[in-house]
Amino acid sequence: MGGNVRRVVTGHDTDGKAIIVSDGITPVVYEIPQRPGYSANEIWATTSMPAEINQTGEPTLRPRSIEPGPNGTVCRIVVHPPESTYIHTLDRATAKAAFAAYGSAHASTIEDENPRHPLMHRTKTVDYGIVLSGEVYLVLDKDETLLKAGDVVVQRGTNHAWANRSTEPCRMAFILIDGC
Repeated sequence: MGGNVRRVVTGHDTDGKAIIVSDGITPVVYEIPQRPGYSANEIWATTSMPAEINQTGEPTLRPRSIEPGPNGTVCRIVVHPPESTYIHTLDRATAKAAFAAYGSAHASTIEDENPRHPLMHRTKTVDYGIVLSGEVYLVLDKDETLLKAGDVVVQRGTNHAWANRSTEPCRMAFILIDGC
């Protein structure tokens, strides 16, 4: 389910006419050993604001990180597997290792007193999270809510976790924007 995201990228030919530059499976897919079944297909990334429209090269071939670089954005499709397959294995060290495997050990807030979920984390970003299929709980410090296909979250730098308590994978699209 996770590694088969088709990405179509547009651009311009030498006459300035719109064309398809590439059409295929995303070249970068991250998996995390501590979360069997989890995958993140990196769709696109930008490194400036305003974004460079005629960016060249493959922007997803960047250092592994949850968040974009300064003034950047990241778009990805994530598959959250059912928690029942791995949640019992996540002590503090393993949870931190999961974020380190993604290149963002600093995002983990597992060291906070009494975290509500072992994968609680915080990034300095504004995130748009769109549930494509399945369901997932957005877990915050004091609240949580069940999200289903079609629901959208605007996550503004808050401490949070994604908890899939169902028996089916949950697929989400995320757009992360560097924040201040």
